Amino acid sequence: MKTDNVVVEKSLAFAIRIVRLYQYLVKEKQEFILSKQLLKSGTSVGANIREALRGQTRLDFIAKMNISLKEVYETEYWLELLYKTDYITDTEFKSIFTDCRELTKLLMSIVKTTKDNPQL
Repeated sequence: MKTDNVVVEKSLAFAIRIVRLYQYLVKEKQEFILSKQLLKSGTSVGANIREALRGQTRLDFIAKMNISLKEVYETEYWLELLYKTDYITDTEFKSIFTDCRELTKLLMSIVKTTKDNPQL
């Protein structure tokens, strides 16, 4: 689905990577607890972005985007923990963590711009 909305597209692509990482962790590493937390937070980012786009008010939009931002921060934590406990390799970590940070920066920019420009 092409939306021409960068944050929507990137959050969906990120969620797909998270689902695949979850599948790998469960199947190959027999890790069920941390991976489930990662799955929940990592897929929640895009879901909240989609909800924000249908927000009833500007404040509702900002609130949902802030929830997405909180979820992406939580996802960073689970990725770091999985990496530091040797469930994922350095290469795997750097690849997905880079995507996670990119989403963080996008969301921070969206929230800041929306707050700073009341006419938007």
